[in-house]
Amino acid sequence: MVIGALAILGGIGVQGQNIAFLVALAFAVAASANLPTIIYSLYWRRFNTRGALWSMYGGLISSVVLIAFSPVVSGKLDPKTGELTASMIKGVDFHWFPLDNPGIVSIPLAFLLGILGTYAGGRKENSWLAAEMEVRSLTGHGAEKEVHH
Repeated sequence: MVIGALAILGGIGVQGQNIAFLVALAFAVAASANLPTIIYSLYWRRFNTRGALWSMYGGLISSVVLIAFSPVVSGKLDPKTGELTASMIKGVDFHWFPLDNPGIVSIPLAFLLGILGTYAGGRKENSWLAAEMEVRSLTGHGAEKEVHH
């Protein structure tokens, strides 16, 4: 019920906005939170849980904060007319992040936080576990017992 209520309030708050642009913002948040973790977990053997958490939370928080302080929420002055452009909050200008979409900053930041979190997590000597999981994921060996019909 809480998520439903937040979705309704969010929908009311963005009434009159361009839907395609709002979808682009949602994709930027999703990419910031998920893309680095997916890429690193597929291709970097040393990537660990702390790196995953740092990249997911860092990407999510940075993208939401950058959206909150972007011209999308507060508006910006139109250089030709000197008036505030259309925004989610009318009549105020408190943006300090100049871009409309945060992805160009928050996605690389999430990649960097994934690296920092991985190295901050230390190195455990479980290379055999990574090799075992790779064999299991590629072949299915050991995942489930055979079934006789």
